[in-house]
Amino acid sequence: MAKLLSRLGLLAAHRPLAVLGGWLAVLAIAVGAFLMSGGGLAASLSIPGTPTAVINDRVAEKLPDLGGASGTVVFQTSDGVAFDADQRAAISDVLDGLTDLPGVDSIVDPFVTDADRAAQQQQLDGAIAALGSATPELVAAQQLLDAARDIRTVSGDGATAIGVVVFHGQLFDLAPEVKAAVAAALDDAKIPGVTVDYSTEIAASTAGLIGPGEIIGVIIASIVLVIMLRSLLPTLIPLVSSLIGVGVGVAGSLAFSGVVDMTSVTPVLGVMLGLAVGIDYSLFIINRHRRQLRLGMPLRESIGLANGTAGNAVVFAGLTVTVALLALNVTGIPFLAVMGTVGAVCVLIAVMIAVTLTPALLRLIGTRVLSRRERTDATSASRPEKIARPMRTPAAVAVLAAAVIGLLIVAVPALSMRLGLPDGSSEPTDSTQYRAYSIVADEFGAGQNGPLLFVAEPADPVFDEAAVALQADVTEWLMAQNDVVAVAPVGVSADGDFFAFQVVPGDGPSSVSTEQLVNDLRSHDTILDGIQIGVAGQASGNIDISAKLAGVLPLYLGLVIGLSLIIMTIVFRSLLVPLIATGGFVLSLFAALGAVTAVFQWGWLGAVFGVHDPGPILNFAPIILIGVLFGLAMDYQLFLVSGMREAYVHGLPARTAVVVGRRGGRAVVTAAAIIMASVFGGFVFSHLTMVRPLGFGLAIGVLFDAFVVRMLIVPALMHLAGDKAWWLPRWLDRILPDVDVEGAALERTHTSQFVTQGEHRRTPA
Repeated sequence: MAKLLSRLGLLAAHRPLAVLGGWLAVLAIAVGAFLMSGGGLAASLSIPGTPTAVINDRVAEKLPDLGGASGTVVFQTSDGVAFDADQRAAISDVLDGLTDLPGVDSIVDPFVTDADRAAQQQQLDGAIAALGSATPELVAAQQLLDAARDIRTVSGDGATAIGVVVFHGQLFDLAPEVKAAVAAALDDAKIPGVTVDYSTEIAASTAGLIGPGEIIGVIIASIVLVIMLRSLLPTLIPLVSSLIGVGVGVAGSLAFSGVVDMTSVTPVLGVMLGLAVGIDYSLFIINRHRRQLRLGMPLRESIGLANGTAGNAVVFAGLTVTVALLALNVTGIPFLAVMGTVGAVCVLIAVMIAVTLTPALLRLIGTRVLSRRERTDATSASRPEKIARPMRTPAAVAVLAAAVIGLLIVAVPALSMRLGLPDGSSEPTDSTQYRAYSIVADEFGAGQNGPLLFVAEPADPVFDEAAVALQADVTEWLMAQNDVVAVAPVGVSADGDFFAFQVVPGDGPSSVSTEQLVNDLRSHDTILDGIQIGVAGQASGNIDISAKLAGVLPLYLGLVIGLSLIIMTIVFRSLLVPLIATGGFVLSLFAALGAVTAVFQWGWLGAVFGVHDPGPILNFAPIILIGVLFGLAMDYQLFLVSGMREAYVHGLPARTAVVVGRRGGRAVVTAAAIIMASVFGGFVFSHLTMVRPLGFGLAIGVLFDAFVVRMLIVPALMHLAGDKAWWLPRWLDRILPDVDVEGAALERTHTSQFVTQGEHRRTPA
């Protein structure tokens, strides 16, 4: 592989403009494909086969009118005074106008609904007065009206109203243009004295995948590159190559969003990974090339050797991350599989960009990859290195104990981690989604933001008076449950064997009490003499997804740990080093999960990270953190410990080799970790709520792994192990393949030729 990459680097250096033009053409094709065939992205998540999904399918079959996605529109007077006649008419006109938009099925006018309910009560009162007493049918009807009394569309003071927009199809089927058209129409609605806000289902958008926070992260990464490379021109190479790679990977993936269900988080994960690894992989090759140039190696030969050695390590590191991400497909969860596949594609493209475009760009800038001082200072490469002295054993023990205890303390909050999905309360406080959620919670109760869908299927069909009686009995049973505020029938199938009810809990969809209510309802297989029941809705879906993810998490973690042990054993030809590497990864992972829990669930430092309403942790965040942090941890392990192994193989004592390896790799690993943390950290302030915990978890996880695990814990353990760190049974040594990750054989060949030819120039011609 090293020789192949070396030849590839030389070919790219021979025709740099053709390579650059080729990648720009690929980028144009990817963008064109996205513009022609890209579909919509969903803000909601679903897993086929879960109890909620089964109930939703039954509802779509029995009551198709209830199956469409819907969004809430909140109208409120600016002065807190009840709507006047003109304002009511204007609100009705705005909602009616939405039905003319493509993709909108119908609307619910709050004033019509409110008037209809009042009329129903009047009719019922009139019927009872006319008969002189209430019949069983009228009693049942009164029960239904009483149970639904707190499901209001107009507030008690008449100053707030809730309208509903019903779309054709589910959220996954909605084109972004449909939601954008509705949002634009509502934004343009100018009703004197009335504010208009709408829920996440309408506002959800991936417009602007790169926002101010992400740009700041890239700027910080650029500053780190300038400091490390000491020149502006070579800094542009990792930035340009990573941006091209992100464009190709994300645009190419989005081109398939019309045929594959894809969430709004999926392309953002591709952007995060593409930027971070794209910059780092290119940096590794540039760093190796610069070091060789300072030794006097000719320009083109140095490009080929850097691509064959550092590029070989980049390919291996990239494949490690790719395998970890593709392993998400074994979870059996479709949206996770798509996320993992898109992330893996973006990483693979970053690798291909690094080993083809980076050599081409290095050829274009020539010796200017070095600073002016480095190009003119002929003694810079011959300065004697400091004598490597092994660390003291007591110091190694102290460092190890402090680092491990520190990470374990940070990991403590993870013990109380609660998984779920964010609701409107997690959105930025200046967003229309947050305002809509807060107004509904304040004026109508938090449960109105996430009502449950309860279905009842009697053993035999019922019609007319019997159907009303059944609805009343089911409603009475539901109202007797803890934390149920209101119940309203919302549909009966034509054949009389399927009844649907709206159930309003006392708190929001992500609350502990609502989760408990769902579990309590599901604890009953049947009610009222054999009526089968089911529960759906946002809270129900969150519970199902979280349970499914929790079930596959141990399997995935075990798979990743197994991969880590196998890969590290092959690379380092040791049994202890893989255990150290894997144990360190587990420590940094749980520390990252603990930090995420402390910030996003407990609310610590919430003002810093924009967490104003702490809630459950994004339910798929742990499994994504496992996959990504595993790959990156193995990258750092490779670039640090391979230097230790090389020094040991060349005859240095084991403990001295630890110091030499860390000294040789710490600069590039430090820069790489800061760059990755900066890029990931920029997404902490993303406008997409589900992206923020991912960005924070990846950023803090990278910092923990690079600076605590790889720089402190691993060297300390390697020192304490001494020669035993490199022990491998002979029988295993014979059957393991020699992967030569860093291209040592290629380097020896080039070094031999370089010395034989008398190439001792400090500055290449």
